[in-house]
Amino acid sequence: MRIISGKFRGRKFYPPAKNWPTRPTTDFNKEALYNILQNHIDFEEIKFLDLFGGTGNHCFECISRGCNDATYVDQFWGCVKFVRELSKELDVEASLKIVKREVFRFCRSDQNRYDYIFAGPPYSLQTTHEIPDLIFNHHLLAPGGIFILEHNMHFAFDDHPNLDQVRQYGQSYFSFFRNLDDL
Repeated sequence: MRIISGKFRGRKFYPPAKNWPTRPTTDFNKEALYNILQNHIDFEEIKFLDLFGGTGNHCFECISRGCNDATYVDQFWGCVKFVRELSKELDVEASLKIVKREVFRFCRSDQNRYDYIFAGPPYSLQTTHEIPDLIFNHHLLAPGGIFILEHNMHFAFDDHPNLDQVRQYGQSYFSFFRNLDDL
């Protein structure tokens, strides 16, 4: 895995992912995604939330691009430990809040609003279809904010009122949702 752009551009990291319940976004897909986002987000000004954070791939990419307010959420202790260690190694602990918690529980209790939310749940998660409503019903996405859900072909959100677009890269789909309320 590598960081695509910013102050840590090209930095590779190697999570001990053997037997981890993760499916990291591939470098190819992440580069395509962030090429889109760089035209819509000022990373130095955003508050970012990474749900099902796994290796911390998206948090480190955002921080590398200037984000100073990233929150990482995952319930798997091995992932949380790896992200803590890498954040110390990169000296970005002040920019990254690490939360070891089940994502649905976190979303129901968090009082913050985020400008950019990324969720990359395991493809086998049966409740993936509930995630967009969880985000919007709990007002986690700030007005004008972007929420991206990475999923496979077994999920479609065409009828969701906040769906903006869908991008497909191989077997991965990125559904983009926007919060146009209060604009």
